[in-house]
Amino acid sequence: MTTSPIDYQALAENIKRWGLALGFSQVGFSDIDLSSHEDALTQWLENNYHGEMDYMHKHGLMRARAQELVEGTTRVISVRMDYLPPEAKFARTLKKKDHAYISRYALGRDYHKLMRKRLKQLGDKISEYCESFNFRPFVDSAPILERPLAEKAGLGWVGKHSLLINKSAGSWFFLGELLVDIPLPTSEKTANECGSCVSCIKICPTQAIVAPYVVDARRCISYLTIELRDAIPEEFRPLIGNRIYGCDDCQLICPWNKFANISHEGDFSPRQNLDNVELLTVFSWDEATFLSKTAGSPIRRIGFNSWQRNISVAIGNAPYSAENIDALNDKLTTAEPMVAEHIHWALHQQDNKRIAAEQHSDFPIKNQRLTERLIRSVEKGLPRDA
Repeated sequence: MTTSPIDYQALAENIKRWGLALGFSQVGFSDIDLSSHEDALTQWLENNYHGEMDYMHKHGLMRARAQELVEGTTRVISVRMDYLPPEAKFARTLKKKDHAYISRYALGRDYHKLMRKRLKQLGDKISEYCESFNFRPFVDSAPILERPLAEKAGLGWVGKHSLLINKSAGSWFFLGELLVDIPLPTSEKTANECGSCVSCIKICPTQAIVAPYVVDARRCISYLTIELRDAIPEEFRPLIGNRIYGCDDCQLICPWNKFANISHEGDFSPRQNLDNVELLTVFSWDEATFLSKTAGSPIRRIGFNSWQRNISVAIGNAPYSAENIDALNDKLTTAEPMVAEHIHWALHQQDNKRIAAEQHSDFPIKNQRLTERLIRSVEKGLPRDA
């Protein structure tokens, strides 16, 4: 700790260096003035675009007023951490309709604890150089507009899908903040370079991006599969496809993600083979297995019932198979009422596909199944009578 006058410009450069050493991909600094975002936030809430996320409405404009969240705050240190691993399997998993698609960010260890721990380490390091210094670390854990703050801190710009985009790193990264009470120099805000591109708006399966930079959470697959605890509205179920936890479509289509950086953080690598797992495999888990397989993962927080609900919808959207019917009927005997509703829907979807297959087939569906089994056996190099 020093008692001499602090050179805050030099301290800011040191903070960036310390942040990189802790594994953050970029560090920036902003003031706390988000008054220009208050009208848009108010309108978003009045439109009920937050859905059943009552905490969004509860805190209201505090999200744009960091000083009300932590008294004495004058600056925000924003950080980003890349999470894209080598050999990501996005497109392949989406195309395999009998496989489960889980949003890329959730395949590894829960980033909240990892980043918060390192933000605290960064704050403790700063404390060694300041006679008086107070800080609070946050990672998706506070009512604060983190993306506009990160934008002001020069980490990127808020895209039309409402996520932060970095010109040289795309959008596959997490954000975190340190709210501090020292007058650090602020970073230069990044220019918005979305231009006339509307790819993210067009690609959204449920048309949740109702206007550039405005997302109606009630239509968003991430909200429907993660935040929503009740039944998923029927109009959205066919559109969810095989996405059982979150959705990455708006990022997958974004042209800036060709510049995305590969993460070398081992904790963000896929666990439990969840980047290449069949729907029936995860559907077969009982609650104890679910809790065991998702230990340390952000997936666990949705709970077993939502997990089964989401997979039921995905199986309903999958190609018809007798195995799907058997699995759905088996789960129906023990399912909670909310889950059972989705299983019944999935059974109806599968039955419609069975009927359609029979009507458009030149031979009975039983023979079709035998043929499919034969093809699978040959592909696996097994004897034909196995």
